[in-house]
Amino acid sequence: MNKEAAKVVEKKYILPFILLTSLFFLWGIANDLTNPMVSAFKKVMPELSNMEAALVQLAFYGGYATMAIPAALFIRKFSYKSGILLGLALYATGALLFIPAAKLEIFGFYLASLYILTFGLAFLETTSNPYVLSMGSSETSTRRLNLAQTFNPLGSLLGMLGAQILVIKALSSDDYTTEAYQALSAAKQASIRTDDLAVISTPYIALGLFVLLMLIVIALVKMPKKTDTHDTLNIRDTFNTLIRNKRYYEGVITQIFYVAAQIMCWTFIYQYVENINSARPADAQLTATWYNMAAMIAFLLGRSAGTYLLKYVRPGQLMFYFAIAGMGFTAGAIFISGIVGLYSLVGISIAMSIMFPTIYGIALKDMGDEAKLGSAGLVMAIVGGALMPPIQGSILDIGGPKFNDTLILGVPEVNFSFILPLICLGVVAIYSYRAEKVHLK
Repeated sequence: MNKEAAKVVEKKYILPFILLTSLFFLWGIANDLTNPMVSAFKKVMPELSNMEAALVQLAFYGGYATMAIPAALFIRKFSYKSGILLGLALYATGALLFIPAAKLEIFGFYLASLYILTFGLAFLETTSNPYVLSMGSSETSTRRLNLAQTFNPLGSLLGMLGAQILVIKALSSDDYTTEAYQALSAAKQASIRTDDLAVISTPYIALGLFVLLMLIVIALVKMPKKTDTHDTLNIRDTFNTLIRNKRYYEGVITQIFYVAAQIMCWTFIYQYVENINSARPADAQLTATWYNMAAMIAFLLGRSAGTYLLKYVRPGQLMFYFAIAGMGFTAGAIFISGIVGLYSLVGISIAMSIMFPTIYGIALKDMGDEAKLGSAGLVMAIVGGALMPPIQGSILDIGGPKFNDTLILGVPEVNFSFILPLICLGVVAIYSYRAEKVHLK
């Protein structure tokens, strides 16, 4: 009876929920607009090594790791709305710092801009996720978060498309081979560099202006105030409470593995496609970007379907089914060669679709005021996306610079490297099982 009466979003929360949902869309844009920038900066600034260009991701993920706990402490002292407004201000500041970065043409300035931008994202994620969970019945909290998170991959698709069309395809430096570029005069090289850095900066500047507009709108709208029942707990007591909560700290560990699986599957799909292309004729080459976008669309469809299914299936149980399916798809990507293996790799995204918000919802369920600080640990878990990909890359290097220099268990090393996402999804399956059989009993 109560389950029938409990709405995912109550009428009084509709407008605040819509505004919060727009934030999920906004940080999706930033995430997937930035991923291709490693390649873009390497093309525009050929003096950078691959390691130096990869500092883009370190700066991006470093912002999450640095600011998640301060964000949690801030919203604990003030309010969810204050955290959102500060997050938007930092997001806009970092994006608009691309203006002086383009003028100065200093790579370190771009890194600092991205670092500050993700301070804002850390505030938004640390604030928005528990805020959404609190906007209504606890019975529908996980469904509500999955619904809000559905708009995150929409933002990711827009960011991915924007990066491809507005940046990658528009770079003049990409029209030259290394030798041809070096043969240009210093003045011509400087002109191309200036133009291309402006190309890289433009979408960030536009995004920063839009974020400022959102800041003004949210500042003017009355957002619900949450009254917590654990305000007497000090920080040390809260940390002790979290550490003793197995459902929570196991959730943080699981989130690290989940995010690692997601980033690995979406990063190394390019190498997977390149290996397939090595055996295909020139007129039958596959375009990795389209398969990456197909994976994102599959992710979006999976999250939409998962949000609906959560109306009938318990969160831990549904995530367990999705994790097992994901492990099956990953095994297909490892052991099936060619286009069928690629389809399996795309299919993993369907299985991963509900995992981030569902882990979040299970870990923070009925936590009260501790959810503010607990949310920080789950946001910091995003650094899993920076920890595991280098290990996968090292597997690709086992036989040499190519992706099929040697066979491991009878498959090329690029295929075998997906053993890491397989292990990560196994961790998600174990947590899902424990959520049903141990933690939520």
